[in-house]
Amino acid sequence: MFEKIVSSVNNVIWSPALVALLVGAGLYFSVRTRFVQLRRFGLMSRLLFRKRDPGSEKKGVSSFEAFCIALSGRVGTGNIVGVATAIALGGPGAVFWMWVIAFFGASTAFVESTLAQLFKFSHASGFRGGPACYIERGLNSRWMAVLFAVVTIIACGMMLPTVQSNGMATAAMNSFNIPPLYSGIFLAAVLGLVIVGGVKRVAKAASLITPLMAVIYVVISLVILALNWRAIPGLFALIVKNALGINPLCGGILGSTIMFGVKRGLFSNEAGQGSGAIPSASADVKHPAEQGLVQAFSVYVDTLLVCTATALMILSAGTFNILDAKTGEMLLANDPALGANYVGYTQAAVDSVIGGFGSVFVSVALAFFVFTTVMAYYFYTESSVMYLCSLGKRFSPKLETLLIRLFQAVIIASVIFGAVKEANLVWTLGDIGIGIMAWVNVVAIIILAPKAFRALRDYEGRLEERSKD
Repeated sequence: MFEKIVSSVNNVIWSPALVALLVGAGLYFSVRTRFVQLRRFGLMSRLLFRKRDPGSEKKGVSSFEAFCIALSGRVGTGNIVGVATAIALGGPGAVFWMWVIAFFGASTAFVESTLAQLFKFSHASGFRGGPACYIERGLNSRWMAVLFAVVTIIACGMMLPTVQSNGMATAAMNSFNIPPLYSGIFLAAVLGLVIVGGVKRVAKAASLITPLMAVIYVVISLVILALNWRAIPGLFALIVKNALGINPLCGGILGSTIMFGVKRGLFSNEAGQGSGAIPSASADVKHPAEQGLVQAFSVYVDTLLVCTATALMILSAGTFNILDAKTGEMLLANDPALGANYVGYTQAAVDSVIGGFGSVFVSVALAFFVFTTVMAYYFYTESSVMYLCSLGKRFSPKLETLLIRLFQAVIIASVIFGAVKEANLVWTLGDIGIGIMAWVNVVAIIILAPKAFRALRDYEGRLEERSKD
């Protein structure tokens, strides 16, 4: 009964209207910024590693640390299990729609992160903010801001961690036969050691772990692809044909192809969801547009690099099946033994060329990715709690601390709960959380976008003046 209710709610939230809104918003932002995600690609990477002014660490985290927190939220289960799920339920063409949502999503990430910088507020722990702040101060709509903050707490503090821990627990069970409950408890214990240290500890952990694991994962992926090099030229044609419904099999599930490509693309890169704007507000930068450009770059790293690496590994090895999203019927059985064991698709792909290595490697990589992702979810939750506590006429540090401790316990419990639950249920819960956040955030940033456009023009004007000097 509960599963049916969850499924019905998910179908309402993830109607074709939300897909059209996300893609349409990204297209609108791209045109209005003159495709800033292409024009300023080089500048994005340079800003990422720019040194900050001495003493700025007292005000907030660095641009790179904010990038890593947002990237850690993006690079997680969605990059390994999410990609496999998209292929299983939408066919190879779903990868194409993940690319589409990433390309246009980069401009969306620019807009929401620039707005986060424009409307951030100062807190004892440093700068804070995000969608709740620019909704309240930019739209003068406190009720809508409170709604977003509450939904973020529910989604990031309760729903999304279950998805992450479930993927990790499944991989550990496949590789080491470790009971899911034990995996969940281990992840919860390690997470607790980090989040009690607050934003600084989260930022430091993210800046160390996330880039390192992303690089290692991509390097291993390139090795797999090099060993399967003969299959690569045909993979891109396969993806495009299936994305457009040219292939007879996937032509019959074209709706699922687009829907799951967009869903898993958004789950992975979070562009439009608003969560990436939360760490962006905490960055201490010289101009709001700078952090917008940095976060646009993180979407590329997540989807066009890490997700694509996973997709090409699976497709080149042929270790996937295509299932009917509604009935679960197997439409294409490349590897019937895998069934709907989504994380097994990636593990089997690595094993196909490096026997006995795939399960271990994917499990270890997923463990690190999941850890940093749930850590980012905690940061989003904590910032939302701080925003809600700042609304009262009499701010109470004790109440804020109590609520933060409470949600630290909740997110740890969610990790354990997700590890032992059935995979389809936790993925649906995660989709609901993302969908609600996206609906509220995208409507807000479409209205407020002109402020981000002005900030971009101002920033680019200053760059031109400097180049003339």
